[in-house]
Amino acid sequence: MDNTPPKKKVLFVITKSNWGGAQRYVYDLATALDKNAYDVEVVAGGNGLLKEKLEAAGITVTSLHTMERDVNLKKELLSAKELFKIFRASKPDIVHLNSSKAGGLGAIAARLAGVKRIVFTAHAWAFNENRELISKLLISFLHWMTVLLSHKTIAVSESVKEQVIHMPFMKDKIQVIHLGMQPFECKTKEEARALLGDAEGLWIGTIAELHPVKGLLYAIDAIALLKEDYPDLHYVIIGEGDQRSIIEKQIVKRRLESNVFLAGFVDDAKTYLKAFDIFMLPSLSEAFGYSLVEAGIAELPIIATNVGGIPEVIDESGIIVPPRNARSLADGLKLLIDSPDLRKDAAANMKDRALNTFDLERMRSETLALYNEKR
Repeated sequence: MDNTPPKKKVLFVITKSNWGGAQRYVYDLATALDKNAYDVEVVAGGNGLLKEKLEAAGITVTSLHTMERDVNLKKELLSAKELFKIFRASKPDIVHLNSSKAGGLGAIAARLAGVKRIVFTAHAWAFNENRELISKLLISFLHWMTVLLSHKTIAVSESVKEQVIHMPFMKDKIQVIHLGMQPFECKTKEEARALLGDAEGLWIGTIAELHPVKGLLYAIDAIALLKEDYPDLHYVIIGEGDQRSIIEKQIVKRRLESNVFLAGFVDDAKTYLKAFDIFMLPSLSEAFGYSLVEAGIAELPIIATNVGGIPEVIDESGIIVPPRNARSLADGLKLLIDSPDLRKDAAANMKDRALNTFDLERMRSETLALYNEKR
């Protein structure tokens, strides 16, 4: 007689199937669950890189074309209806929702479908974006409803939790589970530089979407402040986004065409990290910061801004400066540039922290405990 317990079915839902922090989280968890104990499927908006990677890993993905980031009432209703039908047909034991829109629509649909365990991961809160006050208040209410309708909400940092814990009935609803990742192999410095630009000198690097919230214009202004003293300094930004033309104009305005380079989208960008001597993340808002952990694993010294979950990731293993302040970024960079020993020590400390605090197995086991938690 086979006494093996039946598999539990986990259905992940996420708004977009592109490749960002939330998508990476879904991929890492979906592929880390024991196939002998869990059946895993994913529902995602569109047909992006997340879908490609999951299907290559043998995970079934359902594309929901009505679910997208922009607000459209008709499409929201269609998405909620489709999610309800999917939940009723697949009968998941656990629905794990990710991102604001999938969280809100999915929580309602899962409740109506009678799903026994609904988990929502808050990667960030949309009310932090640059919006009108009325819009922010409405979004705050919708986030509150999402958390209430979910059986448990995962916050990726204490900062994310603290932003909503004051709301009614939130105290026992939210649990912090820091993100984690597996160690990875990097290209050598020579290989990575040859592929990114092959310039001599000291390289500062950023991996980020070209989006206003990443604060890249302040980083460029910081490089402009350092250019005279360090003419061989190079700043390479890996990533693509809507702000490319604005950033290109800023590079020309600051006469940094020979110092600042936009590498565009690079597949598996983290493997190029050893091209850099220093990693910089000048964000204006950041719930956690996957790229900081990646930079730590690659053993790079880090300078980043004092926003969101960044201090939780770096702790005392790097330089933290105020946001929206090019001078502070420049001063922090100068400190690292002028002190190879400081760079070496900071890099070693951050590597140790990344490997021992933000590992994938910890994130997986803590999430599984929450899946199986009795209400």
